[in-house]
Amino acid sequence: MNKLDKDYKDLLQDILDNGAKKGDRTGTGTLSVFGRTIRHKMSDGFPLLTTKKIPFRLIAVELLWFLRGETNIKFLVDNNCHIWDGDAYKNYTSKCSTNSSEWNEWMRVNEDNSLSMLTMGEFIDKTQTDGEFAEKWGDLGPIYGKQWRRWDKFIYDDYDREFKDSFKINDVKVIDQIQNLINDLKTNPDSRRLKVTAWNPAEVDEAVLPPCHTDFQCYTRELSWKERRDLLTKEQYSGTVADKNGLFQGDFGNISPFTDKIIHYWLDCHNIPKRAISLLWNQRSADTFLGVPFNIASYGLLLSIIANEVNMVPDELIGNFGDTHLYLNHLDAAREQIGRDYTYKERYDMWLSNNYETGMEKNYEIEPNFDDNYYEKTPKRSREPYKLPTLRINSEFWNPENVLRDNFGAIIKGMEISDFQIENYVSHPTIKAGLSN
Repeated sequence: MNKLDKDYKDLLQDILDNGAKKGDRTGTGTLSVFGRTIRHKMSDGFPLLTTKKIPFRLIAVELLWFLRGETNIKFLVDNNCHIWDGDAYKNYTSKCSTNSSEWNEWMRVNEDNSLSMLTMGEFIDKTQTDGEFAEKWGDLGPIYGKQWRRWDKFIYDDYDREFKDSFKINDVKVIDQIQNLINDLKTNPDSRRLKVTAWNPAEVDEAVLPPCHTDFQCYTRELSWKERRDLLTKEQYSGTVADKNGLFQGDFGNISPFTDKIIHYWLDCHNIPKRAISLLWNQRSADTFLGVPFNIASYGLLLSIIANEVNMVPDELIGNFGDTHLYLNHLDAAREQIGRDYTYKERYDMWLSNNYETGMEKNYEIEPNFDDNYYEKTPKRSREPYKLPTLRINSEFWNPENVLRDNFGAIIKGMEISDFQIENYVSHPTIKAGLSN
């Protein structure tokens, strides 16, 4: 059962029913509620919503961009991902509009020698083709990639600490939070400090857009031998255990501690995961129609990547949202995704034509003659959820023989977008809505 789509649509309805009308920095306005949570069991499928089409490839590009520690949109633009274009362009126009001579070289020279700002299209083209321009205007400041992989710890001179108005920085230590998380998961998986934060108060004002999802935490638990045995049916572990004697078939009932240890030992020999890993992220600001579906899938992908790296099983994904809002120009789109009850005539016409909705690839077996069972053979509502898809990650990076096996940063640098594949994804059509920057 796809509970995720249902919970997400319930969240949309909650905002429509209970949201307070508020202004915002974009000038668009929102309906907003505060403090909401979405939970998803990864065993139910990869969390890519099906009640509208979600572009997984863009999600994978953005997450790799974060994990590589990058903050310049050139990587995104080169990979045909334009999620952050508007923020970079807004930064460009806000500075160049000051008419200060220092920005003149970055503007377009018209035929009459007057200056004007580049259009959005020109800005993106120049970011992709002009390295100097991209370095100047493509960088978004100390956002996610910087904080996740290159958090600066300043080391001060002890002598200068005596002077309140003068602190001399002797050195800067770079903290790689992602690599530290991986190391801790491997060496101390029960730690309560398995946390990564992007909210750096010292640098938040330097970012083009302060982080919306501010931090995440991981949690692991040991798997029972029954849970580990069940993993043997999963495709990624097929062929790893030659159970010719049917050792793991059936239910053992109450087994002795000695037998329990033998079973775990056998599973260990075949590298079957010992633990499940969950991830909880916190989000100060949640653009529920456009942003949250991306966030859910992105953290689901992050959880899957981390689980592969530390040989654990993705367990539960939890999102906590602070200001949870719908922009006022997204309300009709939200209602469309929530769906509506079909009328008697609509369902009858569906039954006759076996045509249920553009993008709905359900093919029910229709009786040659009308009967009362047609209600069971046609959707009752528009935008009914489909079964969630599955995720396949190229496993060669996590091969025990890989010389880079313990260098997460090197693994991420070597990964391509094509190393992440979504399978069996069936969804309703895209619902377009404007992005507010």
